[in-house]
Amino acid sequence: MLESEQVMQDLNVSRETKERLRILADLLTKWNPRINLVSKSTLNTLWSRHVLDSAQIYNLATGPFVHWVDLGSGGGFPGVVVAIMAAESNASGAVTMIESDQRKCAFLRTVLRETGVSATILSERIEKAHPQEADILSARALADLSTLFGFAERHLSKNGTALLPKGANWQKEVEAAQQAWSFDLEVIQSITEPEAVVLKVGDISRV
Repeated sequence: MLESEQVMQDLNVSRETKERLRILADLLTKWNPRINLVSKSTLNTLWSRHVLDSAQIYNLATGPFVHWVDLGSGGGFPGVVVAIMAAESNASGAVTMIESDQRKCAFLRTVLRETGVSATILSERIEKAHPQEADILSARALADLSTLFGFAERHLSKNGTALLPKGANWQKEVEAAQQAWSFDLEVIQSITEPEAVVLKVGDISRV
C-alpha cells in the first residue's frame, strides 16, 4: 500500500478531507525545490513525517476550539492540516497561521485557495503580531520550549492549551523551561517517531 493511502486509512477522514490533503501534498512537492518548505530528505515520507504528524496534533485538542493559532507555519504543518481537518469536524472554529516569510505565506495562501479551506494568514513576526487570545496554540520545529512559552504568553488565552511536538531532547527543554516558567504538562507519545512526544501544556506563567 502507498504511504499516502496508509495514512489516509489511519486518519479515517472524509473523502473531501483526503482530497484536500492530497492537494496540500502535491503543492508542497511542487513548491519545495524553490523555497524549501520542508527538508528535502523528508519528501519521500511526506505523508507520515508531516501530514500524519500534524494530524495527531489536531486530534489531541480537547473538544471543539474557538481559535487555533499556529506559529511559524512554514509549509503548513500543522497549520494547514489543522484548517483542513477543522473544515470537516469543527467548521465554526477559526484558524490563524503566523508566518514571517513572505514566500511561505504565498504558499500557504495558494493551498488555502486550492483546497477551498478558510484560515487567516498573518505575515508578520510572532512577537510583533497582535495578541491572538488563542484557546489552542501550536508550533512545530520552531524554537525551544522557553522561547515558545514567551510566544504563548503573548498569544494564548488565560485558559488555553499549547500543543507542542518535540524530539528526543524534550526532557532537557522541559527542565530548562522550569527555571523561568510554571506550567501544567502532559507528555504524549508521538505516533510517528519513537523518541518524539507532543507536549500538552496549560496554565503557563512566569516564575
